[in-house]
Amino acid sequence: MPIIAVVDYDMGNLHSACKGLENAGATTKITDVAAEIEQADAVVLPGVGSFDPAVQHLRSRGLEEPIKRVIASGKPFLGICLGLQILFEGSEEGKEPGLGIIPGKVRRFQPEPDIRIPHMGWNHLEFTQPDCPLWMQLSENPQVYFVHSYYVEPVDPAIRAATVTHGSQQITAAIARDNMMAVQFHPEKSSTAGLQILSNFVTLLKTPVSV
Repeated sequence: MPIIAVVDYDMGNLHSACKGLENAGATTKITDVAAEIEQADAVVLPGVGSFDPAVQHLRSRGLEEPIKRVIASGKPFLGICLGLQILFEGSEEGKEPGLGIIPGKVRRFQPEPDIRIPHMGWNHLEFTQPDCPLWMQLSENPQVYFVHSYYVEPVDPAIRAATVTHGSQQITAAIARDNMMAVQFHPEKSSTAGLQILSNFVTLLKTPVSV
């Protein structure tokens, strides 16, 4: 059976991500061992918390280069929430450099009257890459669950796979490039739509994205 490695770096509830993937038909392995991550058929990088501790924990475990090699290898890769943000060059939340896999920065929402920061709860996705494999069999503007005060701002807008609007601010909700995908929301908390997104990712193990 294909194995999805779920990266363990002490940043978030790994078991909820695993449960969602397993419900979608995957076999998961929670691990912080570089060799196991690189040998897996696909990799999921979840995360909840702050930017600086996340990249510090990854680097202290020697996982930065294995993650970069997995992405370069063409294996399906999915970042979730903080696992999206740390793929970027840096964040307004902290001082540590990110992994720098995607050019761009992580920004904080600007205060506005009548909006809450963090952006928390259900909101509609607006697809900018309608053919992204993650969106198969979804309705046009599905609702998914967000919890975040910061959002990614890629240099290349073409990498955006979906946006979301909070107040007057339209921000990146997901990115996709070849085999690398990452989302700001929590698919494991997003009911039927979230389970479909995870199922779509699991399907990539059977029909990998070419790079």
